Amino acid sequence: MKDDKGRIIYVGKAINLKNRVRSYFQSSRNHTPKVIAMVARIADLEYIITASEIEALILECNLIKKHRPKYNISMRDDKNYPYIKLTNEEFPRVYITRKVIKDGARYFGPYTSAGAVHETLRLLKTLFPLRSCRKLDSKRPCLEHHIKRCLAPCAGKVDPETYGEMIKAVGLFLEGRSDAVVKNLKRQMAEAAEELEFEKAARLRDQLAAVEKVMEKQNIVTGSGDQDAIGLARSAAGTCAQVFFIRSGKMVGRDHFMLSGGEEENDQDILAAFVKQYYSQAAFIPREILLPLELGEQHLVAEWLSSVKGGKVQVEVPKRGTKRDLVSMAAGNAAIVLEEQAERLKADTDKTAGAAAELGQYLGLPAAPERIECFDISHIQGSETVASMVVFEGGQPNKNEYRRYKLKTVEGKPDDFKSMQEVVGRRYRDALEKGPVPDLIIIDGGKGQLNSALPIIRAAGLIDVPVVGLAKEFEHIFREGISDPLILPRHSQSLFLVQRIRDEAHRFAITYHRKLRSKRNMVSVLDHIPGIGEKRRKALRDHFGSLAKIKAAEVDELVKVEGMTLPAAEAVYNFFRNKSI
Repeated sequence: MKDDKGRIIYVGKAINLKNRVRSYFQSSRNHTPKVIAMVARIADLEYIITASEIEALILECNLIKKHRPKYNISMRDDKNYPYIKLTNEEFPRVYITRKVIKDGARYFGPYTSAGAVHETLRLLKTLFPLRSCRKLDSKRPCLEHHIKRCLAPCAGKVDPETYGEMIKAVGLFLEGRSDAVVKNLKRQMAEAAEELEFEKAARLRDQLAAVEKVMEKQNIVTGSGDQDAIGLARSAAGTCAQVFFIRSGKMVGRDHFMLSGGEEENDQDILAAFVKQYYSQAAFIPREILLPLELGEQHLVAEWLSSVKGGKVQVEVPKRGTKRDLVSMAAGNAAIVLEEQAERLKADTDKTAGAAAELGQYLGLPAAPERIECFDISHIQGSETVASMVVFEGGQPNKNEYRRYKLKTVEGKPDDFKSMQEVVGRRYRDALEKGPVPDLIIIDGGKGQLNSALPIIRAAGLIDVPVVGLAKEFEHIFREGISDPLILPRHSQSLFLVQRIRDEAHRFAITYHRKLRSKRNMVSVLDHIPGIGEKRRKALRDHFGSLAKIKAAEVDELVKVEGMTLPAAEAVYNFFRNKSI
């Protein structure tokens, strides 16, 4: 379903598509507000006929992932998670990646953080002497080989069969099959000892001890097998799905996903949407998936996952025993995630809208200031005087509303008071007619700056808008008609908000000032080059962006600039090569 701009707003599937679509356009008495809003925006329909229900399910997953329609349930955390990649080479490498492509390699993950991946890779390097170099053309081994961290396939120190045995152990270890790794290492160690290869046997013994030490930290939760246990929790903070990864009967990790668009959907539909989206991009599908409740098309999902895995996948809802406990534990963890999410949202609110409301109370305003504008002046001894205006709405910066001003009335004569009068005059000259009108104006600079700006602001018609001055050193706030400053509590959110606004105004002004100063310096240097006038100077500046890049450019690069001739390009090149700037 598409809106009037051709954007896909919903993707769905059905055995009888005609009846499914008709149901949306019949009486809206039983429709949810979400469906009513969606139908009002539908301007066009497009359909695709597939050969089977499984093909329809796969296509639905792919289209939702690609287009992220507004009215479909979607995984908000659908980002590029890190994976561990085991390459498909004669001597494979192991490294971190965020792209899963069909290149014959094996991918393990996703991991919830890059830190977890790097920790796993460090552990692998300790357990197995894997190669880390990208090319196999070295004449002699590197230091990694001498400290027993690499078998040096680049120098021909190991054959592919021996290296391949180690890679099998790496794959088993990453799958969580530590028991199989131990069994293989013990077998290889015994064979090496029988053949009197004691050095190899000692190396395998050390690997075995390290793997067993890692296994001690893993808790057995089920008898055996690979499983994913999925739990679902909902609250005012949102919807969360938690997945427990169980490999060979051991808990090896977990992950959670925040879901959006399901506020009016039932748990069954939300769970079905999550399972389809999650496993459409999963690098590994276990033999058993444990769910908290039945899916409407559970047999179809199981058939699809079996075809993707290339082996039977069971999708079941356990009623009792250890499996049921796992699902309950996953749901409990999902609920904890939502509680933490609610606390974070509350903390974010306290820092933004809550801080603005608190500031309004301290200033005695009738309501919280929704739009706050702050001005700052920047110059060096009166040269390149600029001003910045930053805007905070709801306690958060709205950078689209930021403005910067190149001041004209005080150029070469440092006078911050006149500078402030000019900038507020330019900003509020037609504010009442054109808007927007702020709820609070902050003048950075204290009482003097405030007194210089107030007459201009009031003359522009902004009679009722509160204006305050902010002293630079201690964040004392000066108010109109009150001699004593307002001192906000030291650890209050309102003080932190004022500091953020002031720092942002200062940063924005300084950035603009530096940009103008850089342009001025560039212009002053280029003025000394014969044949470079105003047009060529501007063309060089626009093309290269900085004086350093112009200095480093060769003649053939300079001559490509619009308006430049070969003699002019040679003049620029020779000037910077023969003269110290």
